[in-house]
Amino acid sequence: MTGQVRTVDGRVAGRRGQATRQKLLDCLSEMLSSSPYRDVKVIDVARKAGTSPATFYQYFPDVEGAVLEIAEQMAAEGAELTQLLDGRSWVGKAGWQTSQDLVEGFLDFWRRNDAILRVVDLGAAEGDK
Repeated sequence: MTGQVRTVDGRVAGRRGQATRQKLLDCLSEMLSSSPYRDVKVIDVARKAGTSPATFYQYFPDVEGAVLEIAEQMAAEGAELTQLLDGRSWVGKAGWQTSQDLVEGFLDFWRRNDAILRVVDLGAAEGDK
């Protein structure tokens, strides 16, 4: 986590607060892997994280706000895929290896983020910007 993490009311979260916030995001991510997005409720995320809905609301306005945070983290991670290409050759055997590394890297990224990618895709299909 980079930079200062702020609560909904603008306060800077301390180390414990940042850990709690990340735990809420991790639990939400896990829940999105096994439950439809529209069925995930704040109370369920908070219970899974071992905290209260009030704590959830300290860090996120709602489930959608937390989903957007996960999507931002995923986008930053996805931008790192360019490192698989930087300075690499596309010619001959080296090009073949570059293409394999790129495909493997993208598939690993997809597997790690398939739940949030489905939610983002759903929102985009519904016209949500």
